[in-house]
Amino acid sequence: MLVYNKAKNYSARSVSSMKLASGFSNTSFIGFPLISAFYGEQYLSIAIICDQTMFFMLSIMGIVAALRGGSKSGNVSPKFVLKRLFTFPPFLGCISALILSQFINFDLAEPLFDKLAATVGPLALFSVGLQLKFNGWRKLIPQISTSLLYKLILSPILILICALVFGIKGDVAKISTFEAAMPTVLTASVFAEQFRLNTKLVNLIIGISILVGFITTGIWFQIIEFLF
Repeated sequence: MLVYNKAKNYSARSVSSMKLASGFSNTSFIGFPLISAFYGEQYLSIAIICDQTMFFMLSIMGIVAALRGGSKSGNVSPKFVLKRLFTFPPFLGCISALILSQFINFDLAEPLFDKLAATVGPLALFSVGLQLKFNGWRKLIPQISTSLLYKLILSPILILICALVFGIKGDVAKISTFEAAMPTVLTASVFAEQFRLNTKLVNLIIGISILVGFITTGIWFQIIEFLF
């Protein structure tokens, strides 16, 4: 995205917007149901590892990218990044869950957590849908198509190449490659709004990538099954 935006002479704000929209996969909200549909629920354990890794990358690298785009100078101090990281509610929630689960049994609360989690997807799609504005979308076609090219095609190709080069086969290679082919993560929209990036571009990429992703993931399933 950095090379592409330099060639097009786009602003730092657009660079950060495309990094957020292109660099992170929707490995849970879209990924988990598709893993269950294509491979079966027994493979969700691998998908969860992919999702947690992606979440930590988004919490750290995503915040850095967003801060650089929202900063006038483009420079962000490590102290400021750490401050934003440790005040980022999802990150704090994840760390708290990992620590508390070692000392407290939450089995009694699982039904409540399940019902709360079930509301996340519809609310996220609803909020993104409210922000989707299709007027002037033709001017953004080059950026949208570049983002979709990387997110839905090049990204899984890179993971597939890594698996083949390092001789990784079986379920781990299959699920990892498939998860890399997921559309853009919905949290990118939250970051874009919070850090005053190009929310229109990010939301269009999210919405279109989800629709196109249902088609491309089916194609990737066939490719993965053929290769592995």
